[in-house]
Amino acid sequence: MAFEKPVARRSLADIVFDKVHRAIKSGAFAPDERLPTEHDLAAEFEVSRPIVREALRRLREQGLIYSRRGAGSFVRSVGLKQPLGFGQLENVADLLNCYEFRLTMEPAAAACAAERHDEISLGAIASALELMRDATNRQSHREDADFQFHLAIARASENSYFSTAMEALKEHIATGMRFHGASVKRESTGLVRVFDEHARIFNAIRDGEADLAQRLMYEHLSGSRERLFERRKPEPDEA
Repeated sequence: MAFEKPVARRSLADIVFDKVHRAIKSGAFAPDERLPTEHDLAAEFEVSRPIVREALRRLREQGLIYSRRGAGSFVRSVGLKQPLGFGQLENVADLLNCYEFRLTMEPAAAACAAERHDEISLGAIASALELMRDATNRQSHREDADFQFHLAIARASENSYFSTAMEALKEHIATGMRFHGASVKRESTGLVRVFDEHARIFNAIRDGEADLAQRLMYEHLSGSRERLFERRKPEPDEA
């Protein structure tokens, strides 16, 4: 009687390698841009530095990155794909279109993340949320942590189309987050309310509630768009 050969489990180094590999190939990093430090990558993926070091070694062997002594690892320009054809963010209409696209994509990614997340991917979402919590407690907003929260959800969906699109749209999304963060800071409870929206999304994903995660993400993005652009509407006498 023949037995099927057991499928080998992917190592943590494999997972880190794959995620950094996808980020590089998607154009999330520009040619010759420095990658995050080993310490930062280890914190982002919640693994040890030797695991990150092994993933970086494999990336170097494949010619995707190179190292400078004392300076870190940098992305090679050879063979990189352009980021999905997204151009530069040029005006308010582009920002609105970006929100419209996110309203279609991110709620679906949140639902998938609720169904498919593992301990590592959930930990990445939680880490970004903690950075946002710390900033909120200091009455500040960190669009970098905000973006990492949303990107970690896309990665937890286990659908590379979601995460690749998010990585390619990083500058577009971060611009919207920066403007939105500045607008809610002017409200006495704005930062706390927005943090609570993120926390509720995380809880739904953690608890495997796909429909709730999808709805909460949609409501969060809709609210962000309304908060940002409501203030930009011209007054009647300005129209």
